[in-house]
Amino acid sequence: MKRLILLLSILVICLPSRAQEIVPGDVMPDPTDSLLSVWYISTRLKSYLPEEIPDSARFTSNVPDSVFVQRLEKMNSYISLPFNETVKNYMILYSEKSREKMEHILGVSNYYMPIFEEILDKYGLPLELKYMAIIESAMNPLAKSRAGATGMWQFMYNTAKSYNLKITSYVDERLDIEKAADAAARYLQDAYNTFGDWALAICSYNCGSGNVNKAIQRSGKRDFWSIYPYLPRETRGYVPAFVGAMYAMTYYKEYGLVPEPVSLPHYTDTIMVNKNLHFQQINELTGIPVETLRELNPQYTHDIVPGNEAPYILKIPYQYTNAYISVEDSVYTHKADSLLSAKVMTGGSTGGDGSSIRYLIKNGDTLGSIARRYHVTVSNIKKWNNLKSDSIRAGRYLTIYQ
Repeated sequence: MKRLILLLSILVICLPSRAQEIVPGDVMPDPTDSLLSVWYISTRLKSYLPEEIPDSARFTSNVPDSVFVQRLEKMNSYISLPFNETVKNYMILYSEKSREKMEHILGVSNYYMPIFEEILDKYGLPLELKYMAIIESAMNPLAKSRAGATGMWQFMYNTAKSYNLKITSYVDERLDIEKAADAAARYLQDAYNTFGDWALAICSYNCGSGNVNKAIQRSGKRDFWSIYPYLPRETRGYVPAFVGAMYAMTYYKEYGLVPEPVSLPHYTDTIMVNKNLHFQQINELTGIPVETLRELNPQYTHDIVPGNEAPYILKIPYQYTNAYISVEDSVYTHKADSLLSAKVMTGGSTGGDGSSIRYLIKNGDTLGSIARRYHVTVSNIKKWNNLKSDSIRAGRYLTIYQ
């Protein structure tokens, strides 16, 4: 074991400086705990907050355990929130060691959480379930896992289909904020009806009801902490992470966390679209930024609402409603020959001979470096994304036509 810790310590020292730059201002774990240091640095390189902390790892905090317990009790959650060392680790992780990520989550939650609460309330489910979106995707509507799980609620293709989410060449309702949340609520309702326990229902969302049933059979009991050792390793931290995220979202002010300002509007309006419509047509006639349309309507994967095949809903910022209504008769025909040509509709491209991609901007990226990577020009990237300057922000997406 000492040899393993020594090797891991060397690995931490040899990690490239780029890894250190990604977590400015974060409090690193005790340097004597080399295993935890390696885990912390490697997982902070990922897009999402981690699902599992190694069993041997321990975070430390200046907050006494008695205060943690008291705060959990004051939350008065409908879902049981136990306190132990595993849960404590996640409480510290979310509230103290992931400050930048949590401040972004706090910012976007002002827009997304009321939507989730309304859907959960419709099905009579505990409103605390809304925090699962933090564990699933860090509240990124465009999140996609290596296994192919997609959207803020991380639906796999077959599961999405079984819960009536539409997936076509132009629409992926796993990315639809409301429809994906509604499908998640129905899944959780089914899981609770199966297990009769919210912790097990939450757990099954991550690993499937089959794995939960196997763990119940092996343990002989039907509560989360009894089946914990028999769950897949990547699932064991799911419920503790849920508690940790809920704790951090409740007590963020005590940790000096400040919600990040975001561009999502406070109020939106919905438009029924009955014909094919490109985001650029809307932008040029109403002034609504294309990036805003993408943020509000991520389910339209090529910036096209395919209204010819079925009526679709389009969300726009409320202050642009009158501007849209005034051009509604002409917006469908504006540059339709180029923006909605047969070539575009079959290839998904408006800027070249290939298809478009969505590029996630990373720390250190510049428009010049991205342009060189994809063999395009900076001016084209700015035109495709309606950018007024060369300034870009990590965590945002760019559309690149190849």
